[in-house]
Amino acid sequence: MNDLGTVIVNGTHAILTFERRLPFPIADVWAAITDPAERKAWLGTTHIEDGQIVIEPEDPPAPPEAKRVTGRILTWQPPENGHAIFEHEWQQRIVEDSVVRYELRADGDETVLTFTHRGLSERNALGFVPGTHAFLDRMRARLDGVEPPKWSERYAEVAPHYPVWR
Repeated sequence: MNDLGTVIVNGTHAILTFERRLPFPIADVWAAITDPAERKAWLGTTHIEDGQIVIEPEDPPAPPEAKRVTGRILTWQPPENGHAIFEHEWQQRIVEDSVVRYELRADGDETVLTFTHRGLSERNALGFVPGTHAFLDRMRARLDGVEPPKWSERYAEVAPHYPVWR
C-alpha cells in the first residue's frame, strides 16, 4: 500500500480513492475524521450538527465562499466490531455535487482508512487528488502528534506524482 491516490473515470464522473494504513487504533482515527476540534487541526473549521456538515477549509488559498462545503451526513457508523463509516454529501460552489466516504477497518493495532470521493468530473477529480493527498498527510501528522505540514507546501511536493489537468 502506498500513499498515492487513484482516479478512476466511470462515464462522466470519477472516483477519487486513497487507502492509508495508519498505526493508530480505530477510535483515534474516527476522532480525527469526525471530531470538529480534530478536523480543524488538519482540514479547517467543521460544524457537524442535526445530520448536516459544514466545512470551511483554511486551504487552498481561495475565497472562503469557493472553499466552503456543505451537505447531509449520509452514514454515521462509529467504530463497532473493527469497522466504521463516515459519509457525507460534498456540495461546493466550484465543483459538482458529490459524496465523500471515510471507511475504517481495524487491522490489529492499526487502522486501514479507505477514503473515496465520488461524483466529481474527471477534470475536478484530477484537480482534487493532490490536494486531498495533502489533507490526508496533515491528518496523519495530527495523529502522530506533530505540527501538520503547510497544505500548500505538501501539495507542491505531491502534485508531480499525479496526472495534470487535461
